[in-house]
Amino acid sequence: MLDINLIISIMSLVFLLGLVLYLVVLIINSSRSISISERSADLEAKVLETRIKSIGIQSEFKKSQEDLSWNGFRKFKLISKIKETKDITSFYLAPHDGNALPAYFPGQYLTFQLNILGQVKPIIRCYSLSDSPYHPDRYRVSIKRVLAPRDTSFAPGLGSNYFHDSLNENDIVDVKAPSGHFYLDMTKNTPIVLLAGGVGITPMLSMLNAITEMDSKREVWFFLGVRDKTEHVMQEHLEVVAREHEQVNLRIFYSKPAETDVFNKDYHLKGRVNVENFKSILPSNNFDFYMCAPPPMVKDLRNDLAEWGVPKKNIHFEAFGPDTVKVCKKESDKESISSISVEFKKSGKTLLWKSESGSLLDFAEENKISIDSGCRAGNCGTCLTAVMDGEVELMAEPGSDPEAGSCLTCISIPKGNLTLDA
Repeated sequence: MLDINLIISIMSLVFLLGLVLYLVVLIINSSRSISISERSADLEAKVLETRIKSIGIQSEFKKSQEDLSWNGFRKFKLISKIKETKDITSFYLAPHDGNALPAYFPGQYLTFQLNILGQVKPIIRCYSLSDSPYHPDRYRVSIKRVLAPRDTSFAPGLGSNYFHDSLNENDIVDVKAPSGHFYLDMTKNTPIVLLAGGVGITPMLSMLNAITEMDSKREVWFFLGVRDKTEHVMQEHLEVVAREHEQVNLRIFYSKPAETDVFNKDYHLKGRVNVENFKSILPSNNFDFYMCAPPPMVKDLRNDLAEWGVPKKNIHFEAFGPDTVKVCKKESDKESISSISVEFKKSGKTLLWKSESGSLLDFAEENKISIDSGCRAGNCGTCLTAVMDGEVELMAEPGSDPEAGSCLTCISIPKGNLTLDA
């Protein structure tokens, strides 16, 4: 028979061991909770730090623009000219006076006044800045050579061909300060999708480079659509950025890849950049979408994103190139069309507008009436003209609404008899 004292001693020892084990487990769990809490707090602190940094950068940009911007045109020297593809060349510009440059918001553009031999007056053209704003000594634009479209008296390739063929290093050009309403909101840290078609990559590059150069961890999906490798602009740069920044997801679409183009090396998908093609790639539709492409592509993307349930406030766009859409009226409207007159008050001309006359800008130029223009797609605002009497109808949606009582002549046609301050 066991001694009662021995039994009591064994039970006490077991109790003490159990208590020690309980305390050890409690301490471990407490330490783990503290560690998780610390990691969570650390993550929140980093997110907050990035947010504060972003807000600070945006504020710095605004102050820089206020302090260093200029009115009218300023002389810039072409310091470098680099061919990117067979049709796209990058132009690096520095101020001729050597003074500091204002920062700009990623996505904005420069307006150029070009004095081209054989032209009776300077022509105005707008080109997106194609690099991040963190280069205080120079700007970069990347321009595609554009051929003149058929059946028009206006040659939209005039400016781009001048840059490619006539401008060389050390030449001087006249430039307006950066502007434009289409740009990345640097105060936000929400995930974004950048959608580019062809040379529409230029403002997207500015946004991408700005994010990575500020060392932001903002999630980015970058979709670029081109025909094949010969049009694959900035290929090496994009690959390096995606490789060095884990939050950047790069997907290249070739619509007509050549036999020599290598799948999963040169491009990732065959086809076009459209919602149906990237629905299965994105984890959700909970992104801010920024896009720049030819007008038909932008229109399709916007409509399809809306159908996918993306809120309008999350869809940001800019179309490029001349809007060559001609207005088609029903047969029954012919009589009313034939009676539309447009008075150009300053020029002292009253002319008959017909549907085949196209936009008010095309109509004015056809009749030797001077209206400044730039993008010819409703984005830059250069062709803004006061409407003195009558109303206009838009041929395409503008990048931002014109001020009341005015119209963007490049994308407007008359609804009825019209008087313009031009």
